[in-house]
Amino acid sequence: MSNKAAINTSNAPAAIGPYSQAVKADNTVYISGQIPFIPGTMELVEGDITAQTRQVFDNLKAIAEAAGGTFKDAVKVNISLTDLNDFSAVNQVMESYFEQPYPARACVQVAALPKGVPVEIEMILVL
Repeated sequence: MSNKAAINTSNAPAAIGPYSQAVKADNTVYISGQIPFIPGTMELVEGDITAQTRQVFDNLKAIAEAAGGTFKDAVKVNISLTDLNDFSAVNQVMESYFEQPYPARACVQVAALPKGVPVEIEMILVL
């Protein structure tokens, strides 16, 4: 008997590959990396890094809620940026979604991300 379950919601973009939006194992939820796609249309949200990062966090929020959690349950956030000059803007957006104590976090610059987007964020929740 497996203690893991796939989490999927139409309130976040569908997976663009062979993966689940999230997987819940016991009381831990592993949310796959989200990019700034609009649910339903699967189109890139228009705007600067701030608008795109807000869309990513909105997508993460929808998946967290589908799993029965909130950002208060987040214990780890991993951020990938194609330009570390966006670090401050991403921090400001993240701060508007989370309360202290903030989750642990990593932020790295990468050469490229799927669909040419500038930001991808994944998150782990403990419910």
